Amino acid sequence: MAKPDENPTNALQAWSELDLRVGRVVRAEVHDRARVPAYRLWIDFGPLGLKTSSAQLTELYRPEDLEGRTVVAAVNLGTRRIAGFPSEVLVLGVPDDRGRVVLLAVERDVPPGGRVY
Repeated sequence: MAKPDENPTNALQAWSELDLRVGRVVRAEVHDRARVPAYRLWIDFGPLGLKTSSAQLTELYRPEDLEGRTVVAAVNLGTRRIAGFPSEVLVLGVPDDRGRVVLLAVERDVPPGGRVY
C-alpha cells in the first residue's frame, strides 16, 4: 500500500488546494514588535485586493528595496497575528547558502493577482 505522500492523486489534490499568487509590494516597514527581525508588508494582489504579511527578509532586503517589487505568496493559508500584525499571506523565498531568505521572483512583469500553476 502506498503512503499518502507517494500517491500522485493526493499530491495533485494538495497542489490544487494551494493558492499561489503574484503580488506587488506597495508598502514595507520594519516590524519593530516582532521577536525575529521582520518587515510588515502591504501587497497588492489585483482582484484579490490588498493583503498584509509579516516577512523575515531583513538580512538581504531593505524596505525601500521591497516597495514596487513583485513577490510570490500563498494567499489561502489563513491569517496569523505576528506581534499584533495580521499576516494574511505567506511570501515565498528560498534560503541561500548562509540561510538568508531570497525572494522567489517571476521572470517578467505580470499583473498582480496572477495565479501560479
